[in-house]
Amino acid sequence: MIEKVKYAIFGGSFDPPHLGHKEIIKRVLELKDVDMLLVVPTYLNPFKRNFSADAELRLEWVRKSFSFEGVDFSSFEIEQNRAVYTVETFKELSKSRDIRYIVIGADHLETLNRWREFEYLNSKITWIIATRAGESLDCSFLRDSLVIEVDIDISSTSIRSCNFLDMVDKKIQKQVALEYNCKKV
Repeated sequence: MIEKVKYAIFGGSFDPPHLGHKEIIKRVLELKDVDMLLVVPTYLNPFKRNFSADAELRLEWVRKSFSFEGVDFSSFEIEQNRAVYTVETFKELSKSRDIRYIVIGADHLETLNRWREFEYLNSKITWIIATRAGESLDCSFLRDSLVIEVDIDISSTSIRSCNFLDMVDKKIQKQVALEYNCKKV
């Protein structure tokens, strides 16, 4: 019997991708039951009104920043040319992959039960929650979850404000600086 490749989905705006995202990916790939991590940039987050960098550019950035063994990419959400809910992505990508995990930042726990078809997702997958060391989380409402600690304190918002450009992969630093009109690289 051929064993299926077990996938985790890591979606996000990646506006821009940074070393914190990269560390999350590395930590997820260290988990013994995750064979592949599928990075899925959003066209537009359903909880946001806009994004700064164009969707195709963000896809290019994640491909350049996270191209290493165990990582694959999906443009599914971008191809929809609209905000796409995680449940839609899960259902579509599950047609061709064995998706067992969804990776989220701890900051999403507060609103997770408001996600479209949360109960359905919660019944199908294990949540992988990325948190900072020492942060206590209430995951009791989740059917199954794993917590990974990531000690890189950075946000895409800070980078868009032209702070912490050094927290962006060197392969895309100049593009990111240009995109957000930063003077220094």
